Amino acid sequence: MTVKKVFGRPESLCDVPTLYCGGCGHGVAHRLTAEAIDHFGVRSRAVGIAPAGCSVLLYKYFDVDTIESAHGRALAVGTGMKRANPDLFVFSYQGDGDLASIGMCETIHTANRGESITAIFINNAVYGMTGGQMAPTTLPGQRTTTTPAGRCVEREGAPIKMAEMMATFDGVAYSERVALYDPRQIRRARKAVFRAFEAQLNNCGLGFVEILAPCVTNLKMTPDKAQQWVVEELCATFPLGVYKDALPKETNESKPVPAAPERAGATAECGSVAHAD
Repeated sequence: MTVKKVFGRPESLCDVPTLYCGGCGHGVAHRLTAEAIDHFGVRSRAVGIAPAGCSVLLYKYFDVDTIESAHGRALAVGTGMKRANPDLFVFSYQGDGDLASIGMCETIHTANRGESITAIFINNAVYGMTGGQMAPTTLPGQRTTTTPAGRCVEREGAPIKMAEMMATFDGVAYSERVALYDPRQIRRARKAVFRAFEAQLNNCGLGFVEILAPCVTNLKMTPDKAQQWVVEELCATFPLGVYKDALPKETNESKPVPAAPERAGATAECGSVAHAD
């Protein structure tokens, strides 16, 4: 009997133990990014950029060239790298405190210029690594170390919706918000990451994917409770959907996106703005 392997580690992921907290979304997001790197054959010219935050150890997990940037400056570093060597495939991997707070200036100007790079944005509504402080995406009423009584909109403002904001820039070719709370949504997130890669490969502008995931440590929840929080609380504030897709229907670098393994569940439908069920 011939045994066919249908599920394994992507070549672009290193075979090492993870240091992430059990139940967080980084492991899945890493896998989806690595699958896209392998699928499009850009491993030999890919450069990942990690700033401060939980993604600081990106170099431990991805078998591609990586570089560390100052906190919030990943997209500025990516701009310099891509302009100096346009043949590189440049992607940043950033959290909400980094991309949407300390690095907001770099983020919006990179988007406005339409730099041909890819941004993977993990939104867990808190500063995950540096102490659990309030982030720009922290929910109203959510308790953090700097908002122990809960975020007050009148005092701290409302959560910033990055996927919607990014869609307003002419230089952004693709902007989508996805989640990882069940197999259907993971498949949808996979398609979004692949589409964001295509934006860069076709020089259409910035490709942006916002991924909702829980920080179990700072939420002080079990993994299953944290995922339910994503469904009931995080997605209610940050609706899932494609907010902009300015890529051609058939792109020059496109390949048929291979189906994920059968255990991943049913494929989600995506539209111009498609919200999760």
